[in-house]
Amino acid sequence: MTGHRGVQSHLDAAPLARAFTLVEILISIAIIAVLISLLLPAMAGTMGSARGFKCQMSQRAVMFDLQLFAEGEVPKGDDDGLAGGRFRLETFQESQYRIDEFWGWPGRTSVALPDDAGNDPLRCAAIRGDVTLRSGVPCSRGAISPPEAVSYGFNVRLHVAEDTRNGGPSVRPVLLSPRIVEQSNVPILWDVDGALARDRAVSPVFSGPSLESEVVFAGDRYWFPGARHNGSANFAFLDGRVESSRTPLHEGWAWDYSPVR
Repeated sequence: MTGHRGVQSHLDAAPLARAFTLVEILISIAIIAVLISLLLPAMAGTMGSARGFKCQMSQRAVMFDLQLFAEGEVPKGDDDGLAGGRFRLETFQESQYRIDEFWGWPGRTSVALPDDAGNDPLRCAAIRGDVTLRSGVPCSRGAISPPEAVSYGFNVRLHVAEDTRNGGPSVRPVLLSPRIVEQSNVPILWDVDGALARDRAVSPVFSGPSLESEVVFAGDRYWFPGARHNGSANFAFLDGRVESSRTPLHEGWAWDYSPVR
């Protein structure tokens, strides 16, 4: 009996486990929610910075390919044989996308990127959705769709030049010299807002501000940079560097440069 009373006394002395009250649970949930709300913007900013860096690396790779293209280190397609090694910017684009004379999927009339082999050129890491390519169509004539899935636009003034010599609004094609890569302060490629280009009924593959234009480029019709990297857009230059800016027209870059005068 004495031993039994000792065990019972020990059990009576043991502390009882106390359950959380509903109020305490609600307070804990509220604290967790506050912490998450504080952390999410920082996490989003970090992820955005990572996508922006990946986009910059993609643009640098394009500039490296452009230098090889300009120097004649790789085939220039329809531009092979032009005097002085000249070439069209659109031809370089087509070599990057592997469309028109560079069509990379024999026996198919269209292909969605990424393709079965993972090919997905000229892609910004922040852009989602497939890009569809059509065979036998030039880059500027609708070979790439939908517009909102297009990541990058090329400098339209390196593609066409305004021609007002006959008194009417018109454009003439631009032929680039291999020495174009020496123009270190000329932006050639940048993030674009393809949805805005679609709304303006223009192709997003070429872009540029109107500046003083009252004809072809007037009204900023072709100006739709995509500020998708924490409010900034990435801009690649002919010398291979890539810069990020929220106000690209105030950076002192040579936006008005044209090889045709």
